[in-house]
Amino acid sequence: MKVIIDQIKEEASEVFDTLIKIRRHLHQYPELSFQEENTGKFISDTLTQWGVSHTKGWAGNGIVAELGDSKEIENVIFLRADIDALPIQEVKDRSYHSTIENRMHACGHDVHTTCVLGAIHILKNLQDQWKGRIRFMFQPGEEKLPGGASIMIDEGVLDNPKPKYVIGQHVHPPLEVGNVGFHPGPYMASADELYITITGKGGHAALPANCINPITVSSQVIAQFEQLYKKYKEENHEVILSLGKIWSDGGATNIIPERLHIEGTYRAMNEKIRSKMHAEMQEIISKIQSETKSKIDFEIRRGYPVLINHVQATEKCMDFAREFVGVEQTIHLPKRMTSEDFSYYSQKVPSVFYRLGTGNKAKGITASVHTPQFDVDEDSIELGAGLMAYLAIGLLEN
Repeated sequence: MKVIIDQIKEEASEVFDTLIKIRRHLHQYPELSFQEENTGKFISDTLTQWGVSHTKGWAGNGIVAELGDSKEIENVIFLRADIDALPIQEVKDRSYHSTIENRMHACGHDVHTTCVLGAIHILKNLQDQWKGRIRFMFQPGEEKLPGGASIMIDEGVLDNPKPKYVIGQHVHPPLEVGNVGFHPGPYMASADELYITITGKGGHAALPANCINPITVSSQVIAQFEQLYKKYKEENHEVILSLGKIWSDGGATNIIPERLHIEGTYRAMNEKIRSKMHAEMQEIISKIQSETKSKIDFEIRRGYPVLINHVQATEKCMDFAREFVGVEQTIHLPKRMTSEDFSYYSQKVPSVFYRLGTGNKAKGITASVHTPQFDVDEDSIELGAGLMAYLAIGLLEN
């Protein structure tokens, strides 16, 4: 495979300046989840200019492009990029900073999109070097429930033909540029939002016998949820149960409020444990409601499922990465309790979601994603585009 590696790297080097312009344009004009109209148009215009067949309108602003044998239904690989930005005000210390107030590509989706466009450019120029069919998803709405991935799946993006593998790449500031990271098996957690409203009976704080104090009730909920969390942790289950917000409607030193609200997050690395703990939280709420004679509305808003990297496919991709990047530059990463809507693809077809090193301590590029200071070492884009192209070819042939 050395010949094709050299060809891919040469193509990636030649298109690098174009990719930097693309990334900076996307970075300057970010759009929020499910509002990516101009982003979608820019991607479509670029693909049209390059003579790449594609369809528009997926989950609103998404695009699916294609190269290779359109009649092929068995040997099909999907490369995926997300295209939405976040409501964050970027620091204006770079020439290509966001031009839109409180909008920023703070999670690297501009880089993801650019790398997939780069892979398309490379694969199109080397089309006589591979056989099969490669499709490319530019997906909206990764940052907002229900997630653009779930909508595109409902719209049939994985049907006719069903891909052999889906590949996704994500920026990773803790990894220095030049490195990539993988984790076979369950890699990222499910993420559910918890919403609790406790309605009691308000009144004078000096007459508590006449009231049902939702604050007191909330203390029981919080304590019993904490006990439940500790029990699962002691049983070595990989879960998170964190309550991050609590407030009442009114209340004062001498006033017991009528109503109180709690919000939190629940995450798990196993779908069966996820469902089991859902049921136990519901039981806790029901019991407290009965004992305190309060009314408790409890909503578990199901978010993204567990992201599972197909073991054999991930190990293949790690071997390909060692060939393309280097053995020492291919890192085995730990699990993460963060979540990603790429997980929906991983629940349907064999999938690989890996990390692209984008940090550079020497240049001061160390800020985490989802922060106003976030940026990447743009040299990572050349590697990211080339590696995605090589993984696609490698998986078509193996």
